[in-house]
Amino acid sequence: MPPVFYFFLALAALLLGYLIYSKIVEKLFIPNYNRPTPAITMNDGVDYIKLPTWKVFLIQLLNIAGVGPVFGPILGALYGPAALFWIVLGSLFAGAVHDYFSGMMSLRYSGESIPDVIGFTLGKAFKQFMRFFSLLLLVLVGVVFVTAPAGILAGLTSGWGTWAGFETWLAIIFIYYFLATIMPIDVIIARIYPVFALVLIIMAVGVSAGLIFEGHSFYNWAEIGERGIFANLHPDRLPMWPLMFITIACGALSGFHATQSPLMSRCLISERSGRRVFFGAMIAESVIALVWATAAMTYFKSPSELLAVTSQPGGPGIVVTEVSMGLLGTVGGVLAILGVVVLPITSGDTSFRAARLLISDMTGLRQIKIGARLLIAIPLFVLGIILSQINFDIIWRYFSWSNQTLATVVLWAAAAYTVRRGTCHWLLTVPAAFMTATVTCYLLVAKEGFQLPWFPSAIAGCVIACAALAWFLASLNKFREKIILEIPPPPQGLTKTA
Repeated sequence: MPPVFYFFLALAALLLGYLIYSKIVEKLFIPNYNRPTPAITMNDGVDYIKLPTWKVFLIQLLNIAGVGPVFGPILGALYGPAALFWIVLGSLFAGAVHDYFSGMMSLRYSGESIPDVIGFTLGKAFKQFMRFFSLLLLVLVGVVFVTAPAGILAGLTSGWGTWAGFETWLAIIFIYYFLATIMPIDVIIARIYPVFALVLIIMAVGVSAGLIFEGHSFYNWAEIGERGIFANLHPDRLPMWPLMFITIACGALSGFHATQSPLMSRCLISERSGRRVFFGAMIAESVIALVWATAAMTYFKSPSELLAVTSQPGGPGIVVTEVSMGLLGTVGGVLAILGVVVLPITSGDTSFRAARLLISDMTGLRQIKIGARLLIAIPLFVLGIILSQINFDIIWRYFSWSNQTLATVVLWAAAAYTVRRGTCHWLLTVPAAFMTATVTCYLLVAKEGFQLPWFPSAIAGCVIACAALAWFLASLNKFREKIILEIPPPPQGLTKTA
């Protein structure tokens, strides 16, 4: 079969999964369409604001789709076409389920940040751990999503003079992030994101069309045919599991999304929209991941050739430039590159915003007045500027693992929520157990971890996953004892409004 067949097969699977599986997942949560949302009961004109569903969807998509669904799949493409299958399976049965439940649980708990949501389901110990973990992840994401677009823009404007260098773009992006973090969400983010979404669509459609009409093939297609479509093609023979599953990250499953979903749970006007916004945005992001995984595997003639480019400083960004210019020419290529630049920028700004709100939830410091927002935002950005001087590749490696670890904890919390609602928990506990094994094995085997041999690391990962599942099953009665409040009290420091 030609590569384009597998691309469209994967695309069709994602769309069918949304049409069918998302409705099954929705029934597990039991949405209440008549229940007033936090945007109505707690409207404060800053973070709790009613927005139309189409706008919430676009903001959610751009919030979660940073460089993860571009850089991650490009690096995952080193393993071969199997990357496409993980993007589809991971997104449908783990990523989209994770995003839907994290957004809807936050909606049920007054739009609170994900550590507080986890605390309601798994207990105070998990809540305190996740507060630290989520804040660390948000700052790392914010820094990664400053340096990545700054590097791409510096390369795109290299002929404009010394003023258009990396440091200049870094400063410009940081200034925008700061304004987007402290201003009401409908002043900047809600107004410019539809424009960014248009650029994003141009990028995805343009690159897809270029791949289809130019007839590129997966690497050495004859060799793949001999070894099988699921063969590990990585030039360094790195183990596909768990490395590929962690590397692709946001294209299949991302804990970062759980930190972003509460931003939109504070803006939804009905629980009816949750499936379209949270589940749907993850599927849309996975389509972007499919495009770039396919682009990397078809534009370059071999995994070794792709590895030679990705091994350079800022390698995935170089791949984006080469593919975009090579497939679409100068004008189309620039538009495609700008579409990729939009992704991290629209996640970086909300990363710092989510970090501000998380600290607000932790301290009870109300965020209605600008002075209170500045009190939290200024130290956050000082830390971000300091971390931006660290090598991007180092930050990305630690981001990938911490990102998937957070997603794993959220899946367990969502499973506990279904137990309390009296619905089937297995559609959440199975992916939660699998990801527990994956992140544990990765920590043991990866070079930023303990660098242990693969086999004992894999065994340890499976043992830890079985132990986590056993703990969960033993806690079923404890989970059932807690009552799910239909309209819980607002977060500390906030009051309900009419």
